[in-house]
Amino acid sequence: MNHQLRQELLSMQEEDQQTLRKLIDAGELQEQEYHPRMRAVHEQNNARIKEIVGQYGWPGISLVGKEGAKAAWLIAQHAVLDTEFMERALPLLKEAVKNNEAEGWCLAYLQDRMLTIADKPQIYGTQHDFDENGAAFPLPIAEPDKVDILRQDVGLEPLAEATKRIQERYQPAIDDQKNG
Repeated sequence: MNHQLRQELLSMQEEDQQTLRKLIDAGELQEQEYHPRMRAVHEQNNARIKEIVGQYGWPGISLVGKEGAKAAWLIAQHAVLDTEFMERALPLLKEAVKNNEAEGWCLAYLQDRMLTIADKPQIYGTQHDFDENGAAFPLPIAEPDKVDILRQDVGLEPLAEATKRIQERYQPAIDDQKNG
């Protein structure tokens, strides 16, 4: 295992998540605009994850451990400034899942993200938005009657539980926007 690379990926993930949490807690995360602090973190992480993938291929479990592989996925998942990289990462992640080098739910999230960016229905219901009242809802799903079975197959909780979790995570920011 490459402990240095693992730690670097975990640090990148931590910075991403801390920045996101601070922006949510401060009520500064707006739907219509990409917050400059979040954008800066994503730009920095995008550049580095591309270098890592170029040097090592997909950073899987045997290279960086389970948590490091999860961090690599999160960084790719948030590479929305570079959808070409996300498209290149998708088959690499698919192969990693096939070889037990990444978890199936990671692929589900990245695949759904790519579909919703392309304005197509998602498969697993991982991508959500909020209505005008602040209620979370999944973006369109190709086969809603099968979504919970598909989610279970990749290790995800039922869609209703995921939607509730997302609602709870973002509720403080929604309340601040309504009151502010």
